[in-house]
Amino acid sequence: MRFRPILLLAGLLPALGLAALQSPYDFDHETVAYATSPTSDPIAKLQSRIDSGDLKLKFDPEHGYLPALLEELRIPRSSQALVFSKTSLQLFLIAPGNPRALYFNDDVYLGSVKSSPILEVASMDPKLGAIFYTLDQKEAAAKPQFQREFVACLMCHDTTATNGVPGLMVLSVLADRDGHAISVAGTTPMSDRTPFKERFGGWYVTGTHGSQRHWGNLTVPVTKETIGDPERYIRRLNLEPGANVAGLESRFDTKSYLTPHSDLAAVMVLTHQTRIHNLITRARFEVETAKGDGERIRLAIEPLVRGMLFVWEARLDEPVAGSTSFAADFAGVGPHDRKGRTLRDLDLNTRLFRYPLSYLVYSEQFDALQAAAKEQFFRRVTEILTRQDTNKDFSHLTDDDRRAILEILTDTKPEFVALTNK
Repeated sequence: MRFRPILLLAGLLPALGLAALQSPYDFDHETVAYATSPTSDPIAKLQSRIDSGDLKLKFDPEHGYLPALLEELRIPRSSQALVFSKTSLQLFLIAPGNPRALYFNDDVYLGSVKSSPILEVASMDPKLGAIFYTLDQKEAAAKPQFQREFVACLMCHDTTATNGVPGLMVLSVLADRDGHAISVAGTTPMSDRTPFKERFGGWYVTGTHGSQRHWGNLTVPVTKETIGDPERYIRRLNLEPGANVAGLESRFDTKSYLTPHSDLAAVMVLTHQTRIHNLITRARFEVETAKGDGERIRLAIEPLVRGMLFVWEARLDEPVAGSTSFAADFAGVGPHDRKGRTLRDLDLNTRLFRYPLSYLVYSEQFDALQAAAKEQFFRRVTEILTRQDTNKDFSHLTDDDRRAILEILTDTKPEFVALTNK
């Protein structure tokens, strides 16, 4: 078990008066100018349409602006993931009986807590990384306004846990019966590299996973053993009540949520996607400061290459399945090659994706990488897929994997063809 203590202060800042101790410019990242550069993320574009009168968001009496935003941003309801640990801005409202609902697509994350006066939003800017907003959950007399947030979010979302850039994190924690993270047990930022048995702590997950076990769907009492010897306690923890959960109705009132599910496959994709977003942001920031130095560009891009090719992905011992249409909804977005394949096809038998190159290669954030960065990325991917690079770190890619990924890229990513033929 890996224990990595992470500061969880974001929701405490207003109460403690700590926001005044820092300025947005503390997070400016030098030449990147995170706090002062104009934004062009999906929410900034949406706000522009609202301000111009081209878009009027419908207000729902029960869910506020959430349904309208999901529809406008094309975020599927099947992406709903429910987290009950108090590890976010609204920790005073979140509890096992009142989980926070997260919804996402490739570029935007929406967080909704029942009875909260706000929606939380993270939106990926092509050049700046994650931009954080809140939106009042009351019907606006004029036009709804997204409020950009700095200190309250960036105190946690611009740290080593997010690769030192404005980014995202999905934590696995041991939570007590009120949803408080038991700090002595540590926290694990989840990704596709996290062993299955260490995932989903503080989250509800619905679906099946055979005899594999995880921390999801569980709360634990705080005892002398929990505090005194957490590693021993975790080794002896009974994980059966959280395993292969089909429904959550017995755990909280699911009727007040858009769906009664927290799809296992959706949470797994979420953990992959957040890490890759951070890696793309980090690569862009480092290439920006490399000032054309080829070696520095190479070093900046290599972690992204390895992350997007799923190096050291934790294998599944048995097949897993979600409880909704998420897998089909997700794959349906495409793009698909001439054989009908897409990088969004899930595997869920021994690994997350059928073709292990991240679909975020199609994202606006990836496309906005500097030309030198993308050229280096595609050069390395080609070297690896054609076995010019025989490093054992890429031995998880079979000949069939390599051939399929190359064919899919060739059919669906014209820039890949253009850059590799230079």
